[in-house]
Amino acid sequence: MEETNTRKKKVMIRVRNLRKEYRLKDDTVVALKRINLDIEQGEICCIFGTSGSGKSTLLNQLAGLEKPTFGDIYIRGINVVKLSERDLAEFRQKHIGFVFQSYNLLPFMNAAENVAVPLMFRGESKRERMKKANAILKRVGLANRLTHYPKQMSGGQQQRVGIARAFIAHPDVVFADEPTGNLDSKTTIEVMEMIKNFARRFDQTIVLVTHDPELAKYADRIVTLVDGRIVNDTRNDTVRGETHEQAI
Repeated sequence: MEETNTRKKKVMIRVRNLRKEYRLKDDTVVALKRINLDIEQGEICCIFGTSGSGKSTLLNQLAGLEKPTFGDIYIRGINVVKLSERDLAEFRQKHIGFVFQSYNLLPFMNAAENVAVPLMFRGESKRERMKKANAILKRVGLANRLTHYPKQMSGGQQQRVGIARAFIAHPDVVFADEPTGNLDSKTTIEVMEMIKNFARRFDQTIVLVTHDPELAKYADRIVTLVDGRIVNDTRNDTVRGETHEQAI
């Protein structure tokens, strides 16, 4: 059951009557069935579910990576479903960040250059974006890896680079798709603490997609999907690593 939310915060993401169908030969697979969801500014919202539940499909719709069959998705009050591909790409560059399970670093760029990519799209000078990239890499503990290439770094180090890249431009929303799926338990905790702390510091909205209940504990709210439907939507008053009072 969906709980009543009495807090007064701006809605960052609003989803209405979202449906996604895929055609497979003579059959139609319904991956999402009438999803209605509001996610607040500054909220860490976990989209939780097992394989095949529709969670990754929902993330793809929210991030504008796929178009829904029906329905609307508003981010910052803008219906991204209606945007052209060009306008959508520009919108993502300005307002969206991504943390991927497989890191998605460019192999021909070193750590600082990878992190600086979002600032390049915003037209900042090379000197300024490299200065900011070096600063944020130091904050995630990679001061001695600024000029290292992805193949010269461990999985945990690569994911730290990915986190720095996602947050460097202070986007309104960061989508994190199974961000610790390739990491050991110790590094998982470190990575999730970084994501949580960046979100708290800059009042950013995080949409975390996972099947791991341990990761869900870092979220303010857990939205559970089963067979393309929301079956549970609850607040988490004991966010891992902080008290509820600290979270607010």
